[in-house]
Amino acid sequence: MTGWYAVFRKEVAHFFVSPIAYSIIAIFTVISGFFFWANISMLSILSLQAASNPMYAQRINLTNVVIRPVAGTMSIVLLLLMPLITMRLFAEEKRSGTMELIQTYPIGDMGVLAGKFLASLFVLAVMLAATGCFPLFLIILGKPDPGTLIGCYLGLLLMGAAFMALGAFISSLTENQIVAAVVSFGVALLLWVISYLSSFSGEAAGAVLKQLSILERLESFQKGVLSLGDISYFVLFSAFFLFLTLRSLEVHRWRG
Repeated sequence: MTGWYAVFRKEVAHFFVSPIAYSIIAIFTVISGFFFWANISMLSILSLQAASNPMYAQRINLTNVVIRPVAGTMSIVLLLLMPLITMRLFAEEKRSGTMELIQTYPIGDMGVLAGKFLASLFVLAVMLAATGCFPLFLIILGKPDPGTLIGCYLGLLLMGAAFMALGAFISSLTENQIVAAVVSFGVALLLWVISYLSSFSGEAAGAVLKQLSILERLESFQKGVLSLGDISYFVLFSAFFLFLTLRSLEVHRWRG
């Protein structure tokens, strides 16, 4: 993995010199902020309506009305935006002919992959950090469940890393960035909604489909439950597609 940091710096500089990262971060923050404001407003209205009904008021809290719905919206926005970050990782290098040049450097495929993947994760971390004012506002507003907040952000980070590993693999297979983005989004969306097919499948097949569903795995994080199985799912998902990406790079080197 020698030289990964040089690749990391190059990729981060490329992201933030061009308008790509700024546009993606702005879109993510604005959409998330809008739904955060909308849910806070809904909480205020529901609190006024529940003033005359103590039993109903017990079910109205920051976790159910604000944190979980907003985290769900943020995960959908990430599903849409992650392919825009990963589409250029290797496709652009192949299109411009610099992939062969990179592979002549004493870096190694592992170093190239690590640098590019970590640079993508850095952009994701900046995106999530841009919404850091949401938890601060909730703490001022009331007493949110810290476990739910931590679980939601950890789930978003792990899900984003999994989508980036998938996108990196698909980007390594093509020279066209648009194709890489569309295919990455399509596969990620399929893994997102695959649990809905469980109702049309048999009992055994339905159980397997639920285990593969990203949406099912996110639910426990949004409840503040950190399950080793769910964490392992995202880690192994990312590791699997990073492994496939590495094999793809080795095949490209061998053919070159």
